[in-house]
Amino acid sequence: MLKDITIGQFFPGDSLVHRLDPRFKIVITIIFIMMLFTGSNVICLIVGGVYTLLAITLSGVPFKMYWKSVKPLLPFLLITAVLNLFLVDSGDTLLKWKFIKITEGGIDISVFMMIRIVLLIMGSSVLTYTTSPITLTDAVERLLSPLKKLKFPVHELAMMMSIALRFIPTLIEETDKIMSAQKARGAEIDTGSFMTRARNMAAIMIPLFVSAFRRADELATAMECRCYNGGEGRTRLRQLRSSGMDYIALGVTIVFYIAAIVVAKITV
Repeated sequence: MLKDITIGQFFPGDSLVHRLDPRFKIVITIIFIMMLFTGSNVICLIVGGVYTLLAITLSGVPFKMYWKSVKPLLPFLLITAVLNLFLVDSGDTLLKWKFIKITEGGIDISVFMMIRIVLLIMGSSVLTYTTSPITLTDAVERLLSPLKKLKFPVHELAMMMSIALRFIPTLIEETDKIMSAQKARGAEIDTGSFMTRARNMAAIMIPLFVSAFRRADELATAMECRCYNGGEGRTRLRQLRSSGMDYIALGVTIVFYIAAIVVAKITV
């Protein structure tokens, strides 16, 4: 299961989405998120789904990688959907048995919530899959650069985001190694009762926290040895430059967003 988690990974390529300016990709992702939550009807979700499939196709990254980003969260999504199904009491009653009551509102909220979150994860993954952490850091810093006049630590914030994204795959790999080592020592992680597995999780979490703090200390030492002093006077190997294709991609996204708004107002 841990090997299926692809959050924070970057897949090099030369697709249309890979070549887009990362600043535009961040803005496009924000508009896409707004698009998903614009309306609460089927057509709005269809608009968001079509846009998501279009972005995934143009990214050049296999669809199975996007599915891997969703699969680890499916149990939590299903639990949340079931809770909404039984706890939301709005609309016509479809089924009532003792204390169990299922309504149209509960079904609508459960289905829409699951589809929205799945589209949100897959669509947002396009950004991280097609943009390297370093480039993403530069884009965030450039977009937030006006805040420097307010003494906001823009570079430090962008650097923390980049390091966090970069260390997600590393920590997942470290967790998998620790679990394999504990299983070899006889720990019941995947078997036994729920309480037994919960107690044995301490044998995973403690070494993982120790490893994470050790890696953080080694990274801080390495940055100090290289005389890192923040973004002051820093130069960049690759300069961010926009092109006509970036504006076309932004325009297409805005058209989809406007279509979702129009549909949401018509169906109100």
